[in-house]
Parts: sequence; C-alpha cells; structure tokens
Amino acid sequence: MKMLMFLAGRFVFQPYEKIWPEAGDGSEVRAEEAVVVFIHNEPQDEATPSDLETKFVKNVKWIAGKRGFKNIVLHSFTHLADASASPEFARTFIESAAARLQNTGYHVQATPFGWVGAWDLSVYGESLAKVYKAL
Repeated sequence: MKMLMFLAGRFVFQPYEKIWPEAGDGSEVRAEEAVVVFIHNEPQDEATPSDLETKFVKNVKWIAGKRGFKNIVLHSFTHLADASASPEFARTFIESAAARLQNTGYHVQATPFGWVGAWDLSVYGESLAKVYKAL
C-alpha cells in the first residue's frame, strides 16, 4: 500500500466520470481542516488486510494529531505504484478503515469510489503537511 497524506485547510472533490461499472452514484465531497489521504492498494495488500488496516489507521491518526484534526477524507488514487489490488478489495479496505476511524471519534468521508473527478486541495505549508508512506 502507498499513502499520500495531506493536512488540508480545504478539499473539494467533484465527480466527473464513472470509470468502474460497479461504482455507485458520484457526489461531491467537501471538507475543511482535514487530513486527506490518497490511497493506492497493491496486490500484496490482499494477503494481510487486517494488519495493513491497523498500520493505515495508526498513520492517519498520527498525522491528524499534528494539527488536532478530526476530519478525514479517504480517496482511492491508483497512481502511486505500478500494480493495483482488485477494485473490490480497495473499496472494502476504504470502507473498513473509515469505520475504524469513525469508531474512534473521527468524522470520515470518502470520495466516490470508481469515479474520477476534479479536486481542489489547499495544503498547509509545513513539511509534515505532506507525508508519503509505503506500508
């Protein structure tokens, strides 16, 4: 798994086109003072999803704590590695990680899975406002 995390003052995702036939409806996502996480699931992630999810959640909580953010946006972004896990796995992973974060007091949104779209991302300036992790 690859993750690109941002401490954002503002994030807006506007769906443009459905690219996965099984995707649901596309709706706009807006967040302020949020951690925005771009997620790329890889084929090997499917072998140990619960261990990976635990590491993922810990990393998201760590960066959220840098500014005391409680808003989280999860965005599937399959441009961080050469190979990708199945779309079904990636969607389930995002849903499960979102539920874990919500259960610990975070407000979590996910961009519509299986859609491409325009996004507006305003990131804070400090070095830790932009973090890449390979798990």
